[in-house]
Formats: sequence, C-alpha cells, structure tokens
Amino acid sequence: MLKNTRIENKISLKKLLKDTLKDNNDSKFQTLNLNNSKVELIYIKTLCDTTKIQELLIKSFFELENVDKFEAYVKSLEGFTVYKNDRDIVNKLYDGHVVIYTATNVLLIQVRNYENLGVLQATTESTIQGPQSALSEDLIINLNLIRHRYHKTSLMNESLNPVGTTNQIKIEILYDQSIVDNNLVKKVKEKISTIDKDVIQGVGEVQNEIKKGKALFPTYMVTERPDRIAYNLSKGKVIILLEGSPFALIVPAVFFDFMSSMEDLYQTFWISKFLIILRYIGLFISISLPALYVAITAFNPELFRVQLALSIAGSRIAVPYPAYLEVLFMLVIMEMLIESSIRLPKTIGPTATTVGGLILGQASTDAGLVSNIMIIIVAAVAISNFVIPLNEMGSAIRVLKYILLLVATSFGTIGVVVGLLGILLYLIHLDSFDEPFLRITGSEK
Repeated sequence: MLKNTRIENKISLKKLLKDTLKDNNDSKFQTLNLNNSKVELIYIKTLCDTTKIQELLIKSFFELENVDKFEAYVKSLEGFTVYKNDRDIVNKLYDGHVVIYTATNVLLIQVRNYENLGVLQATTESTIQGPQSALSEDLIINLNLIRHRYHKTSLMNESLNPVGTTNQIKIEILYDQSIVDNNLVKKVKEKISTIDKDVIQGVGEVQNEIKKGKALFPTYMVTERPDRIAYNLSKGKVIILLEGSPFALIVPAVFFDFMSSMEDLYQTFWISKFLIILRYIGLFISISLPALYVAITAFNPELFRVQLALSIAGSRIAVPYPAYLEVLFMLVIMEMLIESSIRLPKTIGPTATTVGGLILGQASTDAGLVSNIMIIIVAAVAISNFVIPLNEMGSAIRVLKYILLLVATSFGTIGVVVGLLGILLYLIHLDSFDEPFLRITGSEK
C-alpha cells in the first residue's frame, strides 16, 4: 500500500513538473535506459552545468549498471538535497538542481552554473552601487544571467522562427506568464514574424523592423543590463533576445522609462528623487537653451536684465553673423566632437576630443567667430544631454534641439513656446504596443 502511494505521488509530481516546464524552451526531460534499469532527469539547461550532468550523472549511470548503486552514488555527491515536497522541488529546479527519478525515489542534486566567461561589464548604462555585469553575445549565457536574477517559476522563454532570411539568427522572447498581458505576447510574436530582411545583426535592427512608422523618439527600450531586464519582467513586460547581440529589447516602453536609471533603485529615496529631477532639468536645458538664446537675443532682448543684456551684446560685438548661425556652428562642432570620441580608439579618443574642444573653443573666441557666452551655452547643452540615462533618448534629444532652434530662428520666443507644445502633442500621439507613451502611472526603470 505504501509503495503504491509513493508511486502515485511520483506520477503526480512528474505531471506537475511537466505542466510547469512545458512552455519553457530551455527545460530538459531526459530518460536513461540500460538493460532493465531506467532513470529520468529533469532540469533547466540554462541554469545547470551540462558538462557536470554528463560527467557526474549520465556517465556514472551507465558505468554502475545498477539503479541502487546509482542512488547511493548520487546521495554521496556534494550538492545532494533531500526531497521535501512538490513545491520545494519546483523551486529547486529554478535554483540549478537536477531532479532524478528512479523506480522508487526522487533525488535532487545541485549542478548550478553561473556564467562569467564572456560576460561583459556594463559600459553604456553604468552604475556606482549596482551590479556591474552586462549581457553577453551568447544567447545561452544571457538566459543564464537573467534566470539567476529572476527566480520565479512563471518565467517563460520561447524560441521564435529565426530572423534574417540570409543569416537566420536565433531570437527568443521572455516574459512572466503570471503577470504579462497575453495580448502583448501575441502582438510581439506577430510583429517579429513580419520581419523581412536579409541580414539581422542586432536588436536595433529588430526594433526598426517592428515599430510603427519612423518616430524620432524610441518607443522600445534597448538595454545591456540583466538587472533592468529582471525588473521589467516583474512589471509584465516582454524581453526580446537575439543571438550575437549583447543587448536586449524591452517592450513596451514609455517616456519615463528612458529617464530612469537602475541607480535610482540602489540609492536612498531623496537622493534618487534629486537625481531624477536633475535629469529632467538637464533634458529641458538640452532641448531649449540654444533656441531660447537665439529667440531672446534676436527678438526679445528685453527679457534679460539690463546688465546681462549688455554683457551678451558686448561679447557679440566682434561676431560678424547672426546669433542663430553662431549657435548652429558651435552645435555642429560639438556633435562632431561627440561622434569622433565614439569612433576613435578608446586609448586616444577622450584625450583627442578634449584637447580639440579646448583648442577650438579658445581659438573661436579669439578669432571673433563666436562669443564667450556661446561657449558656455554649448558646454551646458552637451553636459545636460549626457545626464539622460539611455543613449537612444539622448540621441533623440540631440536631434530635437535643432528642430526647436529652427522654429526659434523663424518665430522668436513665441516659436519656442509653440515648438515645445508641438513636441508635447507629438509625444502624446506616440504609443508603444498600444501603451500611451506619456503614461505616468506605473512607469518602470
């Protein structure tokens, strides 16, 4: 009677595990047969060291040729865990354990694998106190990193049809089945299935293929941080991973996501709020300062205090052309310095661009091509642009300030106000997988 009860419990447990793991692409059900002996292994490939499984379990099973001896051998291994209950087994699976079924027993042994070879250090989204690791270019390593940061059994990953008709790159999506909107998952799959391009190399190309229209602002978030991915999974978002790319795509993404850094979670409350406010001030300065300078200098100098107006006018006495050409000239030079710092070798890039910027700035003022106040404004705009945490939003802002500068040149201060309202209306019009782009409630990091 006891034996029958034990067998029934094993069958129900096996069914529970299969139901739990059936939608997971990286789950593994392996049966070992030798003569009349049979053993079943269940584990998650991206969390376990498959080399250890092969050496410690599979090879040993065929060498011992006896289930009882194999059970005794497994119990002697480091990492062996006693079976407690069904829920404990499910949790152990997501902690890097292998479940071993024999004719009479259920055994657990930990063969956890935490990838660190090929793992890069975060460079585009660096933090001071937070984790320093970034994604790798290997899909299996990335799944390993994410699963080690997100242990919920409801985390699902699905392999979709390869993208790129020529290079056939693997693509996978991750989501938390317990909280994600199923319609969102369906839409993501449909969008990816419509990709029709010969060669796909990175998630940026995937983003360009699946987004609606040609929006200036990014509506999907590109990240290199496993902790940001884990955080967004907990908020019901879908993650898109591509083989060979050290970045992931997070959908949907709203405007306030792009203005948040993972550092906000690791700082104290008031410091975090202060940094967030600082970013929005930097955002406003980066967009509007050049346009406001031109509008007020050329159209409404009375808005300045007398001393400041005279100071600006005095600094521009030697400048032979209008304020908007002065601003445009310096902004373009600054953009070239930023681009050259990215393209140059890392060993000489910062030095070359810093020295070049100093020489150009000093020579331009001495030659009377630009005013001293213009150097201050361009420097303030460049610094403000860099406080935006994510590069995609920063790049959009870099373009946006030229549009506002054009409006300010044509219509003055009123043009700046109308331009800002136009930007706001444009943002209201945008959406990310039917999620309003300016949604405030529940905005994520």
